[in-house]
Amino acid sequence: MNGKKRLRDDSQAGHEPGAKKRRNAAVKEDYRNRFRPGLFDQISQQDEQQNYANSSPYRYGIISHLIEPNLLKSVRQEILKNLSFTPKETDIYKIHQSGDLANLDGLDDASLKRLPSLLTLRNALYSSAFREFLSSVTNAGPLSGKKTDMAINVYTPGCHLLCHDDVIGSRRVSYILYLLDPEQPWGRHWGGALRLYPTKQHKNSDGTKIEIPASDPTRLIPPAWNQLSFFAVEPGQSFHDVAEVLGAKNGELNEQRVRMAISGWYHIPQEGEDGFQEGLEEELAEKSSLTQLRGKNDEHDLPKAKPKIYIDQATQLLGSSNPDPRSPDNGNGTDASESKGITEVESMGDPEDEILTESELNFLLKYLDPTFLTPDTLENLHQSFNDSSSLLIKSFLKPAYAKRLRDFIGSQPDTLPHSTKKIEAQPPWTVACPPHKHRYLFMTPNAPDPTHQNLLSIKPKEMSPMTELLTILLPSLALRKWLHLATGLVLTTHDVRARRFRRGYDYSLATGYEEDHPRLELTLGLTPSKGWEEDEDKEKAEDGAEPAKNPQTEGVAVTAPNLTPPKAEARNPDDTLGGYEVYMSADPASDEAHGADPAVYQAANDEDDDDSVLFTMAAGWNRLSLVLRDKGVMKFVKYVSARAEGDRWDAVGDFGVVDEGEDEEEEEDDDESEGNEDEESTTDLAEGAEEEWSSDSD
Repeated sequence: MNGKKRLRDDSQAGHEPGAKKRRNAAVKEDYRNRFRPGLFDQISQQDEQQNYANSSPYRYGIISHLIEPNLLKSVRQEILKNLSFTPKETDIYKIHQSGDLANLDGLDDASLKRLPSLLTLRNALYSSAFREFLSSVTNAGPLSGKKTDMAINVYTPGCHLLCHDDVIGSRRVSYILYLLDPEQPWGRHWGGALRLYPTKQHKNSDGTKIEIPASDPTRLIPPAWNQLSFFAVEPGQSFHDVAEVLGAKNGELNEQRVRMAISGWYHIPQEGEDGFQEGLEEELAEKSSLTQLRGKNDEHDLPKAKPKIYIDQATQLLGSSNPDPRSPDNGNGTDASESKGITEVESMGDPEDEILTESELNFLLKYLDPTFLTPDTLENLHQSFNDSSSLLIKSFLKPAYAKRLRDFIGSQPDTLPHSTKKIEAQPPWTVACPPHKHRYLFMTPNAPDPTHQNLLSIKPKEMSPMTELLTILLPSLALRKWLHLATGLVLTTHDVRARRFRRGYDYSLATGYEEDHPRLELTLGLTPSKGWEEDEDKEKAEDGAEPAKNPQTEGVAVTAPNLTPPKAEARNPDDTLGGYEVYMSADPASDEAHGADPAVYQAANDEDDDDSVLFTMAAGWNRLSLVLRDKGVMKFVKYVSARAEGDRWDAVGDFGVVDEGEDEEEEEDDDESEGNEDEESTTDLAEGAEEEWSSDSD
């Protein structure tokens, strides 16, 4: 569940005399009559306990018709009439959120008069009677009445929330109370379901045990009017997401598909409350999913990093007797299929040479657009990369080879199943996991037999153009030389794969790079479908229209009554299909401000957060990005919407580099010389102007 904008009632709130009186009155009032009749009866409570204990994949509860209907209808009307909502999009969610509702008790009396039912509902949900009821049903222990935590979130078509476990700080029980249109039942095929993930225990190499969620959810809970869904927040267990709300298809009625809900958490007892435990909140913080995302706890992740060391002479590979040249025991560690490219090139020479040899040039002319092989272009690319540590190149591949790739991708099934079991039953795809970090399909190089005596007989036409890309071009020494000329970096290792992000299912959440040495990261966009953000921006530019910006709602929660949740069929000017790749700086101050919530990252498209975005590339066809990624820089690929015309395809490579800065420092004898050398060395990824490069051939 998401909680960036929250209703809070804690020890720091409500210092006004009127607020104190309201809080004291709330404590004394019996709120049992605000719930459905019989909810607190012993038999009813025992039934809920049994249902909760027997649920799977982990324990959860569903209570239908929870709140007295007239009260909840009044709450819905107050929200629609008096509250405004702002679109928010980050790596993990896309939703509409209310304005700043920090705490209801802190509002002035005039504002509260417009939200009486909402205040009553808040007090009922956090009343001692209902907290004791939930504590008994979940067996989660005592729940705080001092610290309340609520949010009003609206999901319209395209909105979603990706996999996380809600484990952060003092949270103990998560809940969602649905405020859908009571006159229009929610269609199961509309999406928006709460989905629960099973977990499996794994053992790390050091003997510690860890729970990892499966790639696919196994329990779907569709939203329904006046329904409460809840579960205890458990480290490594309570993984869940919210499926994308789907728009109407051709021929379907254009219903108002607005998934409105109040969601939030019950917390552990705070200081001064019965059940308070000193140090428990700090202990729980260490188990948060944000820590897992940013740490090195990746022993069971897929895909695994498998960097291979370059070799510099064809004879090294041809003379090798190792049956698997990619084995870690092999000093060169090169794909056997590289021997194809190396054999054709014969001898690459020094990778730090400043010109392409005739053999290298002939090899690259088979794949790259000639525009990017001229000395002047390479010099310009080098200068641009040296300025910003990144490059974005359009129409990178030679048209003839690009067409072969496009035809191959077009020949593949338009849609693939979501089931990991079905996907992996038919190679070549494997599912990236775990889903609280990423989920997409990937393919690694499939090398020809390295013992093949006549490597020249393995013609590119005998393999798919995707296999040719992964096994011949990307790992080749010729491309290594080209990358050196374009970036000034000396590459030491390569690790390449192809990826396919299924629309309506796949993504990669923001994770940090924690190695001490920077690396060069390559993404070759191979998405043939249309309609992605960059295409739309181009159309707008041709029409002379300026892209609209999201308005930010700040301050008082109550606004003019003419602002309501966006209608389902209305398309926001900033609406996107996702699929864009973003590099961003980590912001510890932002984590602290948002409670280090794993479900909250700075939005990449918010005006106030532009400084955190270092580089971005939309999904598209035949465009190459190169980024020098330093320690701490985060990266994600935004969830691909079900509304996209096709899946997102790309090929990626991670290249180890010689850390020239460190080498230069070791060679210098004084600080002044070190400073001069540092100014000449290539910088790591930092903020800078992005310059696009394009050929005229495609």
